[in-house]
Amino acid sequence: MPEPLVYPAPAELAARFRPLFAEIAERAAEREHTRELAFDAVQRLRAAGFGALRVPVALGGLGASPEQLAELLIELGEADSNLPQILRAHFGFVERLHAEVAPAQRERWLRLVAQGAIFGNATTETGEGALGRHRTTLARDASNGQGWRLDGEKFYSTGTLYADWIAVAANRVGDAGQPDVVDTVNVLVPADAAGIERVDDWRGFGQRLTGSGTTRFDAVAVGDDQVISFPRNVPTPMTAFFQLVHLATLAGIARAVERDAAAFVRARRRVYSHGSGATPAEDPLVQQVVGQLGGTAFVAASTVAAVAQGLGEVERARLRGEPASTALLDEVELRAAKAQAVIPDLVLAAATRLFDIGGASALDESRRLDRHWRNARTLASHNPAIYKARAVGDNAINGAAPTYYWSVGAKAA
Repeated sequence: MPEPLVYPAPAELAARFRPLFAEIAERAAEREHTRELAFDAVQRLRAAGFGALRVPVALGGLGASPEQLAELLIELGEADSNLPQILRAHFGFVERLHAEVAPAQRERWLRLVAQGAIFGNATTETGEGALGRHRTTLARDASNGQGWRLDGEKFYSTGTLYADWIAVAANRVGDAGQPDVVDTVNVLVPADAAGIERVDDWRGFGQRLTGSGTTRFDAVAVGDDQVISFPRNVPTPMTAFFQLVHLATLAGIARAVERDAAAFVRARRRVYSHGSGATPAEDPLVQQVVGQLGGTAFVAASTVAAVAQGLGEVERARLRGEPASTALLDEVELRAAKAQAVIPDLVLAAATRLFDIGGASALDESRRLDRHWRNARTLASHNPAIYKARAVGDNAINGAAPTYYWSVGAKAA
């Protein structure tokens, strides 16, 4: 029976989460300055039910729409851009349950999320492994021939330090060590299971609190009910969804840039002798800069909303019991690709332009205004925009289908 098309009132979600976002924002610069991992902020979001936004009300969640999730991620990204990225794998897992996982496997995990469980990610491997293959393996446990064992090492394990469960991408192998019929699977393991080691060794200059480091799996016991498979050769909303979270985070950074610029100018009294106002706040040139920063924040948020609306249309087709058409999925993926081709450059430019509002005092490390550029640059380096733009151009010129699936590795000689 189709689920009812009823979403929570926006005012209800705002009242629930905005005060918490404001509190998270108060210490964002300090956390960044001291590299204090955001365990407290994640716990408070969990307690408020933020992780259960996209779980249906009937299963204990809040039943929010994709559009509502995107707007809240922008607001959370404005408060602290580390947090939407920490939760990206979590929301991606929930979305995948809706979009690609059989109903018989779905309910158990959605109920866990409604109870507060947070899911992390262990997908990408470093080095020059073969494209499209994982060196992390899921094999039958030789000791009893019934369960499975998971072995391997991942990097860019965003959110896993904060997670209760980890979704691990692995190649399932047969008894003779050959690929099984189902090649790549998602393996769901408790984050504190025996044989799992989570290491905070992410050393990127941005998004420093996301825990995007190494996760190791050494003979981790896995049951049949912890293995989920889904198609990887058909159009899917998941590629656009994962991109949406990065775009929403960038839009949040753009809002934070505008907010911090206005606050800096508002409190400042020092002016240049060749300036144009009695105070910086009265200087029309400074006002122009802040206005341009606000324009970037508006454009970024509006673009994110357009991508989220497309994903909402996909969801509402599903809730009506109708499969989303390839045309709709292509349109949503192209929207996300077009946004990725433009939004990072706009936000990076704004994070640089921010420093035109003041002198050397804006560079004070205690303010950490540099974090906006560093964090935006780090986000922009995921799913590089040049390849997104190429896919959009190929579609416009040649009618080529969007690129839904890709991997990272070395091509065979």
